[in-house]
Amino acid sequence: MVEAKPITTPFVVGQHPSTKWKLFSDPTLFRSLAGALQYLTITRPDLSFNVNSICQYMHAPTEDHFRALKRILRYVKGTVHHGLQLQGTPTGYVIFLGANLVS
Repeated sequence: MVEAKPITTPFVVGQHPSTKWKLFSDPTLFRSLAGALQYLTITRPDLSFNVNSICQYMHAPTEDHFRALKRILRYVKGTVHHGLQLQGTPTGYVIFLGANLVS
């Protein structure tokens, strides 16, 4: 994907990957890439919906699902400057959501 052309949207609106296509030949590769994208959603919440949608097909990915996964990767390539900046401090951190402690 190094030479892939970047794109501006991770999914085509209204288009959903089909389960009617031929099964993807290397499901381990699909699962590995989808899992890596799951970790990326920690700092890239804009990817959460799309990655979750792809991960729902890990048990039996089709070629269409892999094509959608590659589209997300092309989006990431074009938006590498997006994301949350997380910085460590020597004293630790606390994250609240409203009055609830999250982390």
